[in-house]
Amino acid sequence: MYNILVHTHSGLRWFVLLFLVWAIVMAARGAYRQGGKPMAALLGLVFTHIQLVIGLVLYFTSPKVIFAGLSMSNSVLRFYLVEHIALMLAAVILVTVGYVKAKRAAEDLKMNKSILWYYSIGLLLILVSIPWPFRNLGAGWF
Repeated sequence: MYNILVHTHSGLRWFVLLFLVWAIVMAARGAYRQGGKPMAALLGLVFTHIQLVIGLVLYFTSPKVIFAGLSMSNSVLRFYLVEHIALMLAAVILVTVGYVKAKRAAEDLKMNKSILWYYSIGLLLILVSIPWPFRNLGAGWF
C-alpha cells in the first residue's frame, strides 16, 4: 500500500503542476472575465488538496520521515521531515486563499489578479519543494 501511495503522490504532481500553470496562464490572459468560470483554478485547487491528503498520509507512514534528533543533521531526512511539508503546506494555503479571494471578487480584474498572484507564488513554492531526481533526495520522476 505504501508503494502505491508513493507512486500516486509522485504521478499526481504532474496534474497539480499542469492545472496550476493552466490557471495562471488563463488568469494572465484575463480569461476569467465576463462571467467566465475559473475551471482551471478549481481543478488546480482540487488536485493540490488531493495531493495534500496523500502527502499527509505518507508523512506519517514514510521511512524517510524520522522524528528523532539525528534527522536534522542529515540533509535528506531534514528535507522530508521539515522543508518539504512546510513549503507544500504554505503552497496549498496560498492556492486555497487565492481561489477563495477570486471567488469572492466582485470585479473580473480582481479575480484574475488573485488567481495569478496566489497561484504563481504557490507554484513557485511547489517547484522548490519537489524532491526532483537531480537534487539527490531519493526520489524519481514518478
